[in-house]
Amino acid sequence: MKYSTFMNLFNVVVIVVLVLGIVGVCHGDGLSKNFYKKSCPLAEQIVQNITWTNVASRPFLPAQLLRLAFHDCIVRGCEASILLDSTTSNTAEKAAPPNLSLGGFNVIDAIKTQLEINCPDIVSCADIVALAARDAVSFQVETGRRDGIVSLESEALAELPSPFANFANLKQAFAGKAFLRTKCKGPADTTTNVPMDPGNGPGFDNHYYTILKQNEGLFQSDAALLTDKGASNDVDEMSTVSNDEFFKYFGHSMKRLGAVGVLTGNSGEIRKICNVINS
Repeated sequence: MKYSTFMNLFNVVVIVVLVLGIVGVCHGDGLSKNFYKKSCPLAEQIVQNITWTNVASRPFLPAQLLRLAFHDCIVRGCEASILLDSTTSNTAEKAAPPNLSLGGFNVIDAIKTQLEINCPDIVSCADIVALAARDAVSFQVETGRRDGIVSLESEALAELPSPFANFANLKQAFAGKAFLRTKCKGPADTTTNVPMDPGNGPGFDNHYYTILKQNEGLFQSDAALLTDKGASNDVDEMSTVSNDEFFKYFGHSMKRLGAVGVLTGNSGEIRKICNVINS
């Protein structure tokens, strides 16, 4: 089944971060603002220009780039292992079923191609993923990541959260599943589109929390947020905040996520091409 937008995932991230009490400023060791100011002064502008050009004609690209960043960071940390292709001796993360519907790879490749022309061997694919996600919806990002050299399908299957995940022992059945069953033919259905944020189109705001309180969340993992007292209280709060406040919370959450498991200094490498490790 294909979905019309992937923004719900990041609304869940916001709530989880709030519940864990980690929305404060986070600094991944070795990351900083303007990391490429001297080594590649136009790096962030190049990323922004190419991202915005593509977003203008592809309204769902912001969601795709955010989802790409999330799937990268959850497995092995934010080190661009999600971009690596499988080889004859290894099945990469990209081939794992949860990742088969990822998009935005061509935009990352276009950015990397231009950056290699302007400043070869300087800007990591991991930072490109983070910056492209930033420019898609606008939040602050620190840079200085390096690229990993390992990508395993098995780790993606083990570590990516399932749409059926619970939140402290799921206590209530997923509301709205009768409606979904009339629309979705089964797990093998790859053509049916179901809105994840009914009535809100492709926009990104706090409307998700309103429909979640009405038991219209798409995934079981959405409904699970209402089964935990802390998360449920945060859902109530987030459904009433202004868009400016929502983006503040969202920015903090993404900054925290972007510092997970980063490679810096001499760890990893700076790939020349994002989908293969350097030879």
